[in-house]
Amino acid sequence: MKTVEDYNNKGIECAEAGELEKAIEHFLHAQELDPKAAQVYINLAEVYWRQRDFESGIGLLSRGIDEINDALALRHYLARFYMEDAKLDLAIDELEKVLDAQPENFDAYYDLGKVHFELGNWELAAENFENVLEFKENEWVYFALAQAYEANNEVDKAIGNYLKAIAQNEGFKPAYKKLGILFLARGDHSDAVEYFEDYIKLGVPDDEAAQVNGLIERIKKL
Repeated sequence: MKTVEDYNNKGIECAEAGELEKAIEHFLHAQELDPKAAQVYINLAEVYWRQRDFESGIGLLSRGIDEINDALALRHYLARFYMEDAKLDLAIDELEKVLDAQPENFDAYYDLGKVHFELGNWELAAENFENVLEFKENEWVYFALAQAYEANNEVDKAIGNYLKAIAQNEGFKPAYKKLGILFLARGDHSDAVEYFEDYIKLGVPDDEAAQVNGLIERIKKL
């Protein structure tokens, strides 16, 4: 007689082979045997995610949360499904529940920052990205924080964080372009030229390089 582990492992095998419908079938059999097996919910949710079937994923994870006490991993997955399905207020509710129980969950802070950014709540977005930096630093977090400050018209803070993104990764192209744009808008033409030139040196498509070079030449004439 097959066990939960047998069905779950077969589902993983089928998913890895791209046989998603068969994977779903195996995961559902596993779920029938043990409706409280959290990993089965996660594995099946990942298949629904690959299919972009957010409705099924949301229903699945909601059932899992009802079945399993303190199912924080499922709540976080559910929040991400809500984010992809543009149900941002619901995503906020789930992420805040996760953070109430796990106040050091920097992934949840990052996701919450992204949701608030999408909603135009830029101060709250920046606050959540700042929270991430208490636990983890990388170029993408600094870049997201800089974008939030830029959107909130806090240009100096935006520039500072784009520079920190480059300090984390000198080859991080998006930050160079953003710095060129912000320095140009502020009237710091020499700095704008410097970062636009650095941006091109890092390798961009020919058509974009031509556009940026044209912009550089116009800036030099100002």
